Amino acid sequence: MEVRNYTNQQIQTIQAAFMSKVYTWMSGGLAITGLIAMWVASTPSLIETIVTNQFLFFGLIIGEILLVGYLMARIHKISAQTAGIIFTGYAALNGLTLSVVFLAYTSASIASTFFVTAGTFAIMSIYGYYTKKDLTSWGNLLFMALIGVIIASVVNFFMQSEMLYWLITYAGVFVFVGLTAYDTQKIKRMSTANEVGSENESKGAIVGALMLYLDFINLFLLLLRILGDRK
Repeated sequence: MEVRNYTNQQIQTIQAAFMSKVYTWMSGGLAITGLIAMWVASTPSLIETIVTNQFLFFGLIIGEILLVGYLMARIHKISAQTAGIIFTGYAALNGLTLSVVFLAYTSASIASTFFVTAGTFAIMSIYGYYTKKDLTSWGNLLFMALIGVIIASVVNFFMQSEMLYWLITYAGVFVFVGLTAYDTQKIKRMSTANEVGSENESKGAIVGALMLYLDFINLFLLLLRILGDRK
């Protein structure tokens, strides 16, 4: 069903309902990730297994990448239920790998950084939702900047430059703050692409949730570098 078939009031209602589904999925994913990360970090045998077994740790990371890749590549062919299971599985795996963060930083700084991240994310997401400005041009610039951050991170893995480390960190924060607004607007526009209540609409909400989930997690980890207190 296309946008031109709706009145402005109907469009606003559909967009609000769709974004509610997106945020519900995203919040659920974050909750799963956080709870699993805390549980693993408080279970010595589990955290020791993850930290000391490099094959397992990198296997978890590869598993996360494969799940996201599969979900995005097959979203038009799998069911909404399968997409939901994959998203939930990804959030759970991410909780296992992020449990290491709970060992490196104090609980107080993790909590305070989470609230800073949540506030920043909320402001930019609200801006992306309500602004009349077309943020499409942001997407191209931010994508190029993200590629630059990734390449610089790989280079600094070998160089171990503290100055480059902080440049990457602040640039990354800028990128994901911008992506939060851009992705929110993009997801909002997706809301009228499919019939309300359809299988495709449900899958679209899950894809949108994954996009915002990734923005939130990456922003949180970058801000934690800046604001977090190491143990």
